[in-house]
Amino acid sequence: MTKRFQPPAGAGLFGNAGPAEGKNPAAYRANIDGGSRGNPGPASYGVVIRDGRGEIVARLKKYIGRMTNNVAEYYGLIAALDYAQSHGIRALRIESDSELLVKQMRGIYKVKSEDLRPLVERAKKMAATLETFRIEHVYREQNAEADALANEAMDEVARSGPAQASAAGPAKPKAAAGKPVEPLRLTARYYRGLLKLENPLDLPDDAEVEIVLRPKPNL
Repeated sequence: MTKRFQPPAGAGLFGNAGPAEGKNPAAYRANIDGGSRGNPGPASYGVVIRDGRGEIVARLKKYIGRMTNNVAEYYGLIAALDYAQSHGIRALRIESDSELLVKQMRGIYKVKSEDLRPLVERAKKMAATLETFRIEHVYREQNAEADALANEAMDEVARSGPAQASAAGPAKPKAAAGKPVEPLRLTARYYRGLLKLENPLDLPDDAEVEIVLRPKPNL
């Protein structure tokens, strides 16, 4: 039997008031998967999204750089949630073959990895914006389409070589002869003394990076 999040009495998921039982909008379903060849190694995610009638409305895949399997799984979850937010989807059911991801999102497992903690928090905040959100564990064979997309993204980069791998992440500035390299602007989140990049950046170990902090303007 599928378990659901249990919101406080009189409230919807994560505390927001929701519609009465039986009046929920038709839920979209997203199968998500993430993989890494090497763990950590070249990684990507795949997402297949179906509407309330079961029709596929989106296939998402992306190479995300050198990551672990678990990080790639969360990138897939966040991609599905981002699609839901940007397309006005109010009810979403996630299916994943990652038991770790499902149980962490349900609060059954603690998040011990510093790499995963900001991703879990981000995913939960995004899920809280939906009227209805469910996440379920499925067997790998039930998640074959999302798995195939993740592998396609890695295969495409492998066939195209380093140039394609670089294009999959943030663009890197190149210096023309006699001209200085333009600064590269990246978005990062600060968490417990660490800065986490929103997108992967392929840099060699011990690379020196200059960080400029500016106060966020009041809107």
